[in-house]
Amino acid sequence: MSIPKRYKGIIYIIISAFCFALMAAFVRLSGDLPTFQKTFFRNFVALFFAAGVMIKQRIPISLPNKKCVLPLIVRALAGTVGMIGNFYAIDHLVLSDASMLNKMSPFFAVVFSFIILREKLTVFQLSAVIIAFGGSLLIIKPSLSNVDLLPALAGFAGGMGAGLAYTCVHYLGQQGVRGPLIVAFFSAFSCLFCLPFLIVQYEPMSAKQLLCLLGAGASAAGGQFTITAAYTHAPAREISIYDYSQLIFSTSLGFFLFGDIPDVWSFVGYAVIIAMAVMNFVYNNRRHSPPK
Repeated sequence: MSIPKRYKGIIYIIISAFCFALMAAFVRLSGDLPTFQKTFFRNFVALFFAAGVMIKQRIPISLPNKKCVLPLIVRALAGTVGMIGNFYAIDHLVLSDASMLNKMSPFFAVVFSFIILREKLTVFQLSAVIIAFGGSLLIIKPSLSNVDLLPALAGFAGGMGAGLAYTCVHYLGQQGVRGPLIVAFFSAFSCLFCLPFLIVQYEPMSAKQLLCLLGAGASAAGGQFTITAAYTHAPAREISIYDYSQLIFSTSLGFFLFGDIPDVWSFVGYAVIIAMAVMNFVYNNRRHSPPK
């Protein structure tokens, strides 16, 4: 009995969500290490995975045309900055809050696709982005008395960086650039970007901390490849909503591993953002469904 491609896509994207939640847990479990050090080791492991896939699939280190160079660099830079912001938030916020702020990335991708790729932005999509932004404010809780304001803003910036990175990935995919090459370039760029900070701020690691960072890298690589597999089996409009299952995994891991309990306003913010994601999901499916 063969499984329909759509269901395979759903299974892959849920596995990806679990992998990324596990990555965040490993990052927190690695303890009090500099954010740049954590980012370096996470991407160093991912680089080996991506390079291995490129060698196995015999993917050449070349681009289809010169127009791909700048988007590839922007993807790498935006992804690196986004990851640094996300990791800083993971270390200082409730795990589910950091995860949810990072999940603002699809909404930012809509905005950046309109600005950069000139893709059409409907009134409904713009409204969903604005309301989702309001939901993120419930998680950030912007006030001078909020001691978590800086990491919350870092997490929000992480989601913005990821949204810009996904926009560039979408463009590169349209130009025929292979996924493993994009992952490998991003991982190598991120390692080089973090290397000077790593040298200046390096903190000796215990065996447990090193294993946690290696686990974060392996989990992230698993997440990247399974989410790629998900979108090769089904279009984003059919399966993207299942990526929000990461919130369930992050909340569970945060509670059982760290005793994290989000406050009421955070839960309201989660509900607002997920509601907008569901409405956008339904809207996109109706727009692309064939006429009866």
